[in-house]
Amino acid sequence: MAFVSQEDKKKLAPKIKEVLKKYNMKATISVNNHSTLCVNIKEGELDIVGASMKARLDDFERTELYRDPRTVKYLASRLDNYVRVNEYWIAETYAEYPVIKEFLSELKEAMEGPEFFNHDDSMTDYFHRSHYTDINVGNWEKPYVCTADDKFDPEPRVEEIREIADNLIKEAA
Repeated sequence: MAFVSQEDKKKLAPKIKEVLKKYNMKATISVNNHSTLCVNIKEGELDIVGASMKARLDDFERTELYRDPRTVKYLASRLDNYVRVNEYWIAETYAEYPVIKEFLSELKEAMEGPEFFNHDDSMTDYFHRSHYTDINVGNWEKPYVCTADDKFDPEPRVEEIREIADNLIKEAA
């Protein structure tokens, strides 16, 4: 059964803070439900939210747009200013952003620590690991503050997807 205590958090915190400092990021570390170690990133120079938006928009176009243009048109206009990082898809989601991918991978590794183990077997519905990890970039109440000069602007891409969706809807009518 997954379990992480406040003592475990204190042991892992120095490495986590080291990674955050290396990339000039501000965050808090917490424990949720005695099973999950959480890092809540508040501010930094990496445009993690922008990279995530771009990945989501690309995914919408690649997988859903031609099948369900109305839904994609709606979803493309509802991008959030925060991200809950999927720790299992860091390499794929942030492939175009090597620094972000490196940061999140290092952060995940620091959060897991040297005593981490994962003996999960979803085929038999057996889940056994030392603890879970959550990486949150901003939240719905207080969005992430990106201090980078070169931030991703989703509007041109959203407009492009809306235009394609409108054309597909017209063709189908």
